[in-house]
Amino acid sequence: MLKSNVGGIDRVLRILVGLALLAGFFLNAEASYRWAYLIGVVPLLTGLMGSCPLYSIFGFNSCPMKK
Repeated sequence: MLKSNVGGIDRVLRILVGLALLAGFFLNAEASYRWAYLIGVVPLLTGLMGSCPLYSIFGFNSCPMKK
């Protein structure tokens, strides 16, 4: 299992952005680059899982520090 490295506000923003992009995919049926909206899957999944592989690579962590 991946270590959690995405904090609360970051998770909420990722989920909202992912859902907005996926909604754009379904609501913008005539767009020529409609498939580009599918990139919304990435922030949605990282927000739901609470772990971002790029954060791990760069050593970034937005989770609050544990005492």
